[in-house]
Amino acid sequence: MKWDWEKFYDQAYNWVITYGPKIIVAIIVLFIGIWLIRLLNRWIKKGLLVRRINPSVRSFLQNLIAISLQVVLVMLTMQIAGIQLTFLSAIIAGMTVAVGLALSGTLQNFVSGILILFLRPYRVGDNINTQGQEGTVTSIQLFYTTVLTFDNKTIIIPNGQLFNNVVINLSREGKRRLDIELKFNYGIDIAQLKKILQDSIQSSEHILPEPVVRIGISAVDYDRYTITVNVWINAHGFYDTRLLLQEKLINDLKAAGIKFPGM
Repeated sequence: MKWDWEKFYDQAYNWVITYGPKIIVAIIVLFIGIWLIRLLNRWIKKGLLVRRINPSVRSFLQNLIAISLQVVLVMLTMQIAGIQLTFLSAIIAGMTVAVGLALSGTLQNFVSGILILFLRPYRVGDNINTQGQEGTVTSIQLFYTTVLTFDNKTIIIPNGQLFNNVVINLSREGKRRLDIELKFNYGIDIAQLKKILQDSIQSSEHILPEPVVRIGISAVDYDRYTITVNVWINAHGFYDTRLLLQEKLINDLKAAGIKFPGM
């Protein structure tokens, strides 16, 4: 069979006339788009640095924005060039749904991690109480948060659980109120007792001057009454300070001749 070169040239000429300008425009759009994406990525990087965004979040956002824009650019370029994207779009949509269903729990932890790093309900070094656990935050990752308890246990908590449940930040304000209850017999003079407690607290180096110390009767029983002491201390080292202060109060009361119930 003889090849019809004239028909081939006619078809090639018609194809070039029809699709050539579209392809040229698509190539121009592709190069301009790549340049604009790089320029935008540099602006985003500078903006995130100025706002002191967590490095993990900063890197993730830069890559996410860059990849998303590149995908949009490629699809736009193919559309300009005349390539039909209906079948390709259906495949991408199906894969997205399948992956989303398979990784729903993981994605929840991931999104929660992003929000925690942005909103900062707690930071590394904060003492928190959550999920029945209390300790110091040692690491905040995109999927989980690591907490070191005061008895030296490492707890790894998924960020989804932390973001959707109550988290008590014990150290965010910098100070905490320490409440100590002491019981005494009615034979002990209240004014003298309060004076001894006040002097003992003032001589302690761990007590903050503000807010002021409160000492008063918080409960009355048939054979004794309860004195409650409210003092403010630094949030970090709370339990150590409580132990030291309780010991000091008891020793100073004994030194002053004050007897506790049952003695």
